Parts: sequence; structure tokens; C-alpha cells
Amino acid sequence: MTGYYTPPGGLPPQTALMTGRAIFTEAYAFIPKGCFSDIVTSYLPGWTETRLWLIARPMTGFSETFSQYVMEVGPDGGSDNPDPEEGAEHVLFVTDGEMWLSLDGQEHELSAGGYAYIPPGCAWHVRNGADHPLRFHWMRKLYERAHGLPAPEAFVTNEREIAPIAMPDTHGRWATTRFVDPTDLRHDMHVNIVTFQPGGLIPFEETHVMEHGLYVLEGKAVYKLNTDWVEVEAGDFMWLRAYCPQACYAAGPGPFRYLLYKDVNRHAKLRGPFAR
Repeated sequence: MTGYYTPPGGLPPQTALMTGRAIFTEAYAFIPKGCFSDIVTSYLPGWTETRLWLIARPMTGFSETFSQYVMEVGPDGGSDNPDPEEGAEHVLFVTDGEMWLSLDGQEHELSAGGYAYIPPGCAWHVRNGADHPLRFHWMRKLYERAHGLPAPEAFVTNEREIAPIAMPDTHGRWATTRFVDPTDLRHDMHVNIVTFQPGGLIPFEETHVMEHGLYVLEGKAVYKLNTDWVEVEAGDFMWLRAYCPQACYAAGPGPFRYLLYKDVNRHAKLRGPFAR
């Protein structure tokens, strides 16, 4: 593991050629790392010394189940009221710096690789615990309660504490770091890390109901998105709507790793995607 890519911000020079790779279609969106410039950052009420890149949000024809932010928090920055959205659950994944996180009064310190699940109704606070920027991904989803099941409890871990699980018959070339037990039906979303060693691949077109957000943490590959093979590298983001075919080939020279969101374990809504 060589580390996690974090956007440096800034702007391209006026002398640069426009050679971007961004793509937006009805089936998928591809936001390359070159789009993460200062001009597209945003700010949030209740957060201090903080800016973000908002890379997915619920909207017609795009993300339907989640939003995803790439957060950058300066020294002493953070929030005591991070999200006023009632019923939202959250996953935080730290890529750089130190996070001081309070969950219902329990204090935690997260460094790079740190992962936190925060259920709806949990009181939480975030602070940058160092004199350099804190950077993390923040996934948000309205929690879908299931009859007879309580909401999951909050937890904190680090990916280095979890052994990746190899996909069958791949000889370890394709593996997933699972932060939640797939059989735990209290959870209605999974945020995992997928790792391909050089030569690893998805050898068929995955086509399924689950929506995906994929942020490349490390390495490079070619990724099949609907009908297109797209070259991707660390810092790029992909959004795939339900049923968008996908495949992957990781040629190397090093591991190819991405943070993956998907919605799971709930009935299909018969009154539309935003019915409650």
C-alpha cells in the first residue's frame, strides 16, 4: 500500500491545453482527478475551515440513493453539527491527516485508512486534530429501516485491521476489504475497498440493480462503463447507475484500489426511488 490519493486543489495554468477526460452519460459519469480544482469547491453551513468537492448527489438521471463528498478540513476546523438531515446515515473514510471524532460522547482518533459508520440519530462531531489538513470521504444516505430489525450501531475501525477477502478462483488478484458483514441485514449500504493486483480483472460484465460510486485511491486500470472502456487512475471518480454494465482490467504496475459504495439488502421501491 503506497497511500491514498487526495486532491491537491489549485488551478491549471493558463498555458495548459484542455485535455480533460470527463464524461457524463445517462448510464454513468466519470470525473477525472483534473476536475478537482479550486473553482469547483464548495462550503457547508456549520463547518469551519472546511471546503469540499461534492461529487455525487441525488438527482434525476444521476445518483438516486446517496451523496459523496471529498472533504478538506484545515487545522482546528470541523463541525459540532455536521449534518442537519434527519434520518441520514454516514460513512467517513480518512485519506490524510488526523480526525478527532465524537460518536454519542465517545471520543475516537482516526488516521489514514480510518473508517467510521454513523447510524441515523447518532450525535457526532468532527475536528481536525493536527496542524495540517484533514482529508476524508463522506458518504451520506437516508437510512431505510427494515421491519423487525434495529438500526446498526456506530463503529470505528481502520482498513489495516481488516484482512481482504479474495474473490473465488482469483488467486488473490481480486479482493475486497469488507467493513460490514454482508449477512448483517441491518445495513442498507456497503462501503468497501476493492483491490486488484496487477493482472487482476472482472472477467464479465457485471450488470445489477445496485448503484455504485467508485473513487480510485491508488493505481490505474481500464474500466468498462456501459459500452466504453475508460482509462482510470488514482484520484478519478466513477458513478454507475443501476444496471450499468461494468468490468475491469488492472494491468499494473502496482495495485489498483478503489473505495466502493453500493446500496444493498432492501426491497425495490414500487412508488419510485424517493418513496419512504
